[in-house]
Amino acid sequence: MVGSPLPHNYLVALCDPSWRQAMQDEYDALMTNGTWTLVPPPLGANIVSGKWIFRHKYNSDGSLARHKARWVVRGFTQQPGIDYDETFSPVIKPATIRVVLSLALSKSWPIHQLDVKNAFLHGNLNEEVYSQQPSGFIDACFPTHVCRLQKSLYGLKQAPRAWFQRFATYARSIGFIESKSDASLFVLHHGTTTAYLLLYVDDIILTASSQTTLHQI
Repeated sequence: MVGSPLPHNYLVALCDPSWRQAMQDEYDALMTNGTWTLVPPPLGANIVSGKWIFRHKYNSDGSLARHKARWVVRGFTQQPGIDYDETFSPVIKPATIRVVLSLALSKSWPIHQLDVKNAFLHGNLNEEVYSQQPSGFIDACFPTHVCRLQKSLYGLKQAPRAWFQRFATYARSIGFIESKSDASLFVLHHGTTTAYLLLYVDDIILTASSQTTLHQI
């Protein structure tokens, strides 16, 4: 399968069936996720602009897997104190990874590696953020409306922080406790079993003292 050339802009992409479908898939996913609601542009609001990013995704053997389109917002058009505040998000320390993996290997614990698909899209926003409607997918009934974001989007300055907070809240709800020495290390003690969870952006390493505990998580 030969992929269509990367388009220079969304207008070119819309004329190609493969890229048009990729854009439609992305738009449908954002709508299903409840990423925004359409509202009239508030007076004086900062409307964050966005753009389409296109790339080819390949299989491990080098063959084309699919055409990928992603709608991202231009975070540099955000205004501090208006549509974003804190942006810091913890990142797991390399030393923590080495210690946990060494412990797991020395005790022959099972280790699982997970990847969270579209992680940043799962973050909830505390601020009011408005963005333009995706180019090429303007709602015909509300062409002048803007998107009031309910969920995070790639490109937002607070996207990594929003995702981390969403994940940490969930981890705590199932019994994990954040390590005081590394906020991206989560520890679970359940009876005689122990589990460690390492979070690096959208990659997760999970290990536990028993296979049963690992499957239950």
